[in-house]
Amino acid sequence: MATIKNIIFDLGGVLIDWNPDYLYDKVITDSKERAYFFKHVCPMEWNENQDAGYPLAQAMEDRIALFPHYKDWIELYYGRWEEMLGDAIEGTVDILKKFVENPNYKVVALTNWSAETFPIAQKRFEFLQWFEGILVSGEEKMRKPFPEIYALCLERFGLKGEESLFIDDNLRNIKAAEALGIQCIHFSSPKQLALALNQKNISI
Repeated sequence: MATIKNIIFDLGGVLIDWNPDYLYDKVITDSKERAYFFKHVCPMEWNENQDAGYPLAQAMEDRIALFPHYKDWIELYYGRWEEMLGDAIEGTVDILKKFVENPNYKVVALTNWSAETFPIAQKRFEFLQWFEGILVSGEEKMRKPFPEIYALCLERFGLKGEESLFIDDNLRNIKAAEALGIQCIHFSSPKQLALALNQKNISI
């Protein structure tokens, strides 16, 4: 196994807590109605389409046409999107900081994120300035787990897959990266990440 020289971080779920429930728990108080809304009206697959560059205003208009009775709740999805943002996942930020300060590693990020909402996160989280580069899916009109975005990440930042470690909380994204020869850690918590790094003999 090649020596790791590059660290590629996912952002949401790894360094930044994001959950639509933070908003909709306040808006849709009935849990069954909220579950229906997320399964049928604004499912995660719909949100991922915006991560691939689809305009937010058009996305909401599309759903309102399908579910006109849910118009007000649909408009809140991006109208009050900032309320879905939680705090930084501090334990992972501590690990990121160690990698950034270590001259043996090049540290970048690869995130599925709408280009329209990413600037909100950039203003809130100072550590997003630490990366040598961040590839945002919405800006590139492509997203994980499709192989094109991993190839673009390696090319843009001058990385070799076998010398790179990708950290993501989504197993689907991990498997896609591994299929391209990128070493990976499937993230579940900062403590688990620290243990996995140790098991791979990656010292920071």
